[in-house]
Amino acid sequence: MAALKAHRGTRGQGDQRTRGPADQGTPSLPVPPSPSPPGGEGTLEIRANGEDFVRQGFVSKDGWQISFDRLDAHIASVTAYQTDPPYDAEAGGEIKAKQSISLPQGQIVDLAAGDENAPPILVGEVKAPPGTYNAVAWKLAKATTGPSAGSALMLQGKATKEGKTVDFQIKIEEELAFTCGEFVGDARKGILAPGGKADLELTFHFDHLFGDGSAEPDDEINTGALGFEPLAALASGDKVETDLATLKQKLSAADYQKIEEILPSLGHVGRPLSCGIN
Repeated sequence: MAALKAHRGTRGQGDQRTRGPADQGTPSLPVPPSPSPPGGEGTLEIRANGEDFVRQGFVSKDGWQISFDRLDAHIASVTAYQTDPPYDAEAGGEIKAKQSISLPQGQIVDLAAGDENAPPILVGEVKAPPGTYNAVAWKLAKATTGPSAGSALMLQGKATKEGKTVDFQIKIEEELAFTCGEFVGDARKGILAPGGKADLELTFHFDHLFGDGSAEPDDEINTGALGFEPLAALASGDKVETDLATLKQKLSAADYQKIEEILPSLGHVGRPLSCGIN
């Protein structure tokens, strides 16, 4: 793996030249230029996108209007790769890269931040050799600080249906690792020119958890989704605060199995089927 961060050469004490025969009166020879510091690096940004479902709210498959106050994701161990041939996420396996760079540290990002026009959230940026970064891997890891400490994901907001409003806070303590191929979207991403700037996007599809009321009931996005009704049934008064361990105890076996199957499908790079799960 290449260095986590490009290091540019600097002249310090170890770079000081010594005086040789030329300084003692002998003819001097042309002095070749000093090796250039690593050049051509650009800046690769890593961004996270919860999509409009999270920023604008949406109707679940079972008719609950859901809005998020915050949606914390602790994104860690991000590594971007240049691969040839391209990595096939559906086939899975190890990424065989000719170049790779990593973010030096994880970051908690609020995927619900901003309005419908907000750009994807910046997770971090790193100096990187130019080229096409056509694969990326990352983890959802337990946060150690802040309101979501102990959780890899924390979903917080309101759900409303037929005049009833339920405040919810759902903590997902399970850690997940995603290995993804090239970004699939309206424009290609990750193409870094020398000295330029490019970005890669980590995309999250929370409609997989709640379903999509605008889609047909037999649409795949709904048939595998949990919806919100099973969570509303756990509310005490007008509030439900839960975590994965509690859901395992209180949900039906069939509903909890849906959650287990949904969580690995949350992470993508653009459209579905672009990532594998480890």
